[in-house]
Parts: sequence; structure tokens; C-alpha cells
Amino acid sequence: MENPVALNRLSENTVFRKGDVFVLFGELFGRGYATGLLDEARKAGMEIVGITVGRRDENNLLRPLDAEELSAAEARLGGTIINVPLMAGFDLDAPAGAPTATDLLAGMTLENWQNERLDWDYIKQCREIATERFTTSLSNVMAILDGLVADGRNVFFAHTMAGGIPKAKVFLVVANRIYKGRGTRHMSSQALLDSDMGKLILQNFDDVSAHTFRHLIDFSSAIRERVEASGGQVRYAAYGYHGSAILIDGSYRWQTYTNYTQGYAKMLLERIAEEAWAAGVKATVYNCPEIRTNSSDVFTGIELPLIPLLLALKKENGGRWAEEQWEACQGLLADGFTMEDVFRKITVMQASEVMRPFYDFSAWPMSNSQAQADLTIGTSNEITVMHRDSKAMISELLSGFVVEATGQLIFGESSAPSGPVQWLNHDIVARRLNASHAQSEPAAAMIVPRTASSRFEMA
Repeated sequence: MENPVALNRLSENTVFRKGDVFVLFGELFGRGYATGLLDEARKAGMEIVGITVGRRDENNLLRPLDAEELSAAEARLGGTIINVPLMAGFDLDAPAGAPTATDLLAGMTLENWQNERLDWDYIKQCREIATERFTTSLSNVMAILDGLVADGRNVFFAHTMAGGIPKAKVFLVVANRIYKGRGTRHMSSQALLDSDMGKLILQNFDDVSAHTFRHLIDFSSAIRERVEASGGQVRYAAYGYHGSAILIDGSYRWQTYTNYTQGYAKMLLERIAEEAWAAGVKATVYNCPEIRTNSSDVFTGIELPLIPLLLALKKENGGRWAEEQWEACQGLLADGFTMEDVFRKITVMQASEVMRPFYDFSAWPMSNSQAQADLTIGTSNEITVMHRDSKAMISELLSGFVVEATGQLIFGESSAPSGPVQWLNHDIVARRLNASHAQSEPAAAMIVPRTASSRFEMA
């Protein structure tokens, strides 16, 4: 996308009803955006169907969930899981008896990883094996799913697959320095991208986070055609990240976490949605604001843009409920600290000349810099120590609200999506939360007419 297109309307679900089918294309683990969307599907009375990535045994062979694992996963999902392993990525695939990509990385050290070279013809072979494995299993999954979707029923496919970091010790050390390191421990993210290890990881990110969306759309075509021919509708939604607009100095302005290495895969995800949309498939990538998840916690500082959501709640006429959230966040701070202290640190960071180059949407995703990493990570650490308990953070509380709001926004907008890529920024998130939690007036009074999506200001 050359310019971010922001969702600016509060739409309501007009398509999905009891008996329709919601398919979660990605296993549900712990914290994450998907829980908010699942809540909306349950409220609508939809039948929930999920998949599993499977598990690896002691010989690295992929297997289905055992009875205990399946029971726990279905309880967590609140629905039926098609127990055919759909592990994406090629990091653990290889010709029989040959080393995997992860094995190849295991021989690298912190001293030599930047100069070590990989055999790309061999990596391509591993990648092809993984794609064949995944698509064969996906074909089996779709055959089973076809029997679960009756004619005339509507279907909502929610793609949540993301990640793809190989479990190699050397990368974990490098990542710790890139995403958490300051001063002498800082490491350039560009150094990773320039290395063969980095190039391999970017390919794996593409296969996990993006190509799986294309496979989902392609391999569900028979279901889609049958459903639509019988009067039903089919929607596809995927979770993206491409920065977000938050309140900076009184205006909603685009900003981002730096360096978001997976950003290249997220842009590919957007292009896949655009191609599907051009072919008449209602597939939309929703670029969501930053939250804390099990995977995003590795990126120190990614939680900082969450805190200005409190400002947006007030700006978007949140009233008493918004005030209560400010009070709740104040209660999480240690004695002697106030929310004003927190915002003062964020404001200083946002206004720094160090950060200005990173507000360029057209340059995303940019590599980190020593000064930027020192400032971002330092601000994050300073705000963390202001809390009463490091396990009860403002960012954790606000993450829950973003998950709630994005679930409602995506579910409502997907009835009649307006395009293949949409940004869910703090303004629409705050409006959605205020409408849902308003005490003094009904939520319907805060719904705005359906209008064209808008473009927002970029710093």
C-alpha cells in the first residue's frame, strides 16, 4: 500500500447468524488478537471450527494432537478442531535423513553468523517439501470442513497464522541484542537482514505469515463456490501490522515499532489480499494497533504506543468509562508516580529528533539505529519500573481493550468490507470501545453512517 487507508466507520454485523460457520485458521494459543474476534462469532451463535499446527515428536515428525491435547485445544477454542497438522514454514522440513534449515543454523555462532553462507538450492528443496506437506494436509482439512458447512450457510475464515522464527540458539542471542539491546549490547537489525541467516528467516516469515493466506483462499475455493451458489456468503480476514495512527501532540499520526522484521511478510500478506479482492474474493487484511502478546513481548518498546489509547478514549468522548480506565491505569503505578509522569516520557520520546526519520510510512519497515534503540528501549524500561507490579502493566490492561475493539470492528466491517487492506487506528478503536461501554447513552447513538474510508495524517 502506498498510503494507509483507515477504517472510519462503526459497522454492525448484518450477515453472520446462528448456524453459520466461523473457521479459525491458526491454532489458538494464549494472548492474541483472535480472542476478540472469536468472542464476536460466539455472540452471533456461529459454529466454531479450528485447525491445529500439530506437534513434533522426538524424531521431529509432525503428528496430530493426542486425545488429551485435542480435548484441551477444543476447550480453549470453544469448538471443533480438525485434527490434521497444518504446521507452516520450512525450518524443520528436509529430505529424509538430511539436515533441516534449523540444523544448518545450529552450526553458526555469535562470532561467525554474519559471514556463514547457506546453500540456497538446498533451502529451496526444503521449502518445496514443506509447501507440499502443508498443501496436502490443507486439502484434507478442506475436505473435512466441506462436510461441516451446509448449503446456504455463511462462512467466516479468520487467518491468524504468523511468525516463523527458527529455534536456533544463535538467532535467539542475536534477536535479544536487536530487540532489547542498548549501548554496547545494541545490534543493527540491518546486519541480520544482510546475512544468510536473516534471508532464510525472512523466507520463513513469508511462508508462515503470508503464503498460508493464499493457500487458504485457493484451497477453500470449492467450499466458497458451493456456499455462494446456494445463497450464502464467504469472508476472509487476516491480521496485519503496518504501524498505526495514535495521538501525537493532539493529532492522529502514523507511527511504528522499529525494527519490525516480520513487516516484509505483512506487506506480502497485504498484496495477497489485494490480488484476491481483484479476483472478486472478499478478503481483507486488518492492520491492528500494537498490543502485547506472547510473541510481541520480545520487542521491547512495542507496548509504548498502547498507552496513548487513553488519550484517544477522552478525545472520542469516552465520558465516565474513559475516566475509569485512566483511574485503573493510575492504580497500577507505584506510589509517587502518576499518569502525567508516564505521558511525559512518551512525549519526550515521540518529539525527539532521533525518532523523526522513523515516522516515514513509505520507508517501512526501517532498520533500527543505535540512538533509536537506546531511546525506545530506555523509555520502555523507565516506564516499566514505574509500575507497582511488573506483571500488572498498563500495556497489558490496554491490550485487552484493543483485542476487544478490533474483534468487534473486524466482525462488523466484514459484513460489507470496503477494501482489501484497512488500518484500525486508535481513533476507531476508541470510538468502538466508547460505544460498547457507554453508560449514559445507548451504543447505537454513537454509530456513524457508513462512509468511504479515510486517509489519516502521517508524521
